[in-house]
Amino acid sequence: MPAPTPLLALLLLVCSNRTSAQQYYVYVANESDDTVSLVRFDQKTAASVRTIPVGNIPTEIEGPHGLAVSPDGRYWYVSLAHGQPFGSVDKYDTTTDQKIGSVTLDLFPATMSVSRTTGLLYVANFNLHGTMEPSSVSVVDPERMMEVGRITTGAMPHGSRLSPDGTKHYSVSMMGGTLHEVDALSLKATRTLTTGRKPTWVVHHPHADRVFVADNGGDEIIEVDVTAWKITRRIPADGAPYNLAVTPSGRRMVVTLKGAAAIGIYDVTTGLEIARLASTRSIPHGVTISPDGRYAFVTAEGVGSEPGTVDVIDLSALTRVATANVGRQAGGIAFWKMAHTH
Repeated sequence: MPAPTPLLALLLLVCSNRTSAQQYYVYVANESDDTVSLVRFDQKTAASVRTIPVGNIPTEIEGPHGLAVSPDGRYWYVSLAHGQPFGSVDKYDTTTDQKIGSVTLDLFPATMSVSRTTGLLYVANFNLHGTMEPSSVSVVDPERMMEVGRITTGAMPHGSRLSPDGTKHYSVSMMGGTLHEVDALSLKATRTLTTGRKPTWVVHHPHADRVFVADNGGDEIIEVDVTAWKITRRIPADGAPYNLAVTPSGRRMVVTLKGAAAIGIYDVTTGLEIARLASTRSIPHGVTISPDGRYAFVTAEGVGSEPGTVDVIDLSALTRVATANVGRQAGGIAFWKMAHTH
């Protein structure tokens, strides 16, 4: 068969693009509903395509808070903050969304992530109860759903994010004002650094030896050089920054500004805020970015009986391009997959 002419090849490409689309999927934890929503975005609209009931105590709201997806995309994990008396993490199959395991941890397990190097799940035990004493990060073997380590950090640890190579774990102590580093291999706390007022989140730069801390009480994003272990920059972020994520290129940072009901987009090199978008609901919470760096997915809790939402932000156009309603008090969010469909 002769090769197609250039014009025919162009027509075939156009037709192919018209009949196929990239779809994006994220999981969202709805804290006041005891549900997790699976949200699909097809580059035009976003919608919740599945609602999964979660929890182990039918008579109580257990507060699903944090989410993580295994590196191979086969499983998702949700932390349940409230228990009798301790919280837990449950494991689900992404194909069926059926629960296949559970492990009891400490008080108020919250944010978490999975190491590509160790395969272990690291969970910050936020501990809202009682006096403000040091809490911990639990380490879970996700195959057996068994806690294999518990590392003391600070009062109300949050963030729970790993270095890109999966060998270092970082969390922040919200009530202690400190950043904590844990060796993900030896499961030992290695370094602590005082950062600011009420830090709520930390994320590692995808390429450089630095982390960014959301200083919720100080209206700043704090940059820390993790080699020198010192603060190198304080980026103004008016509006009580809560969660943040950096694009895979390392060029942009997306920040939820709880006090401003807004989503801030920052140039990482200059530290300048290049866009500020109103969130659909008044309490923006979690943020995740697609692996191709094109879109940010941002949760907002809603107030009272309002549904939570997921706003989709086009990171090139710097605009909100879609919104999906989910359950009440939408918070934790985790990216699952990109799927090319026809």
